[in-house]
Amino acid sequence: MKFAFFKGCRIPKDLPEYELSTKVVLNKLGVELVDIEEFNCCGYPVRHLSTKASILSTARNIALARRENLDILTPCKCCYGNLMHSNYMLQGSKDLKNEINLILSKEGLRWEDDIKIKHLLYVLSNNVGIDVIKKHVKYPLTNMKIAAHYGCHALRPGKIVKFDNPLAPTIFENLIQVAGAKPVDWSKRLDCCGNPLWGKNNNLSLKLMREKIEDAKLADAEYICTACSYCHIQFDMIRKRELKGDESVPNIPAILYPQLLGLAMGIDKNKLGF
Repeated sequence: MKFAFFKGCRIPKDLPEYELSTKVVLNKLGVELVDIEEFNCCGYPVRHLSTKASILSTARNIALARRENLDILTPCKCCYGNLMHSNYMLQGSKDLKNEINLILSKEGLRWEDDIKIKHLLYVLSNNVGIDVIKKHVKYPLTNMKIAAHYGCHALRPGKIVKFDNPLAPTIFENLIQVAGAKPVDWSKRLDCCGNPLWGKNNNLSLKLMREKIEDAKLADAEYICTACSYCHIQFDMIRKRELKGDESVPNIPAILYPQLLGLAMGIDKNKLGF
């Protein structure tokens, strides 16, 4: 099983542990990830500034994967959402497709609707499979209480991203359970973490994050588990920097899902980027 590994921009810069843990876990599970050096930004940061520039960014990445005849795997839900959204726009407009392909043709590239885009959690659940993962779990994280944070861009709009049921998803909880941990039932599990507002309305961004952490605490969660670079940066880096010393915020750390699963598989902490 082989995929083109689309890590996006933030993981190499801010979350190298996400790349490290994803690669070591998937390697143990028989999944090969191929790095394509020419990959560019997914287009998410400019999506609301220039729709066409965002779509072109996506189309180029898909065309690069297509050149290698590989489907795309990404661990970032913002990247996943934008890749799927742009793909949807290209599927629905022959004129847009022709315009984008005219630009790509200068590099000898072409977008076509024949490359699948998959998020890390989807690959683990549907391509690898829960039963296969179970066989690799050596040290189940028995009774560890985990709040699964889904993130927005993998769930909405449901007809475009097709990740899971946008109103009642279960994929993340199932993957937490296979690691031996206990997913908690918390009311804000599908709410935004606040990161898309960071830099635009920081007070509201922190308010949304604080409310999620408080809700996870009410559900007795010991960790908030993430599977998105932007969400993890919000719950880890921004929280530590902006809410440092604020004792009113419950002390519930964030953990990346491949790190959680890697621990249950008996992989050394250093290899998981702790």
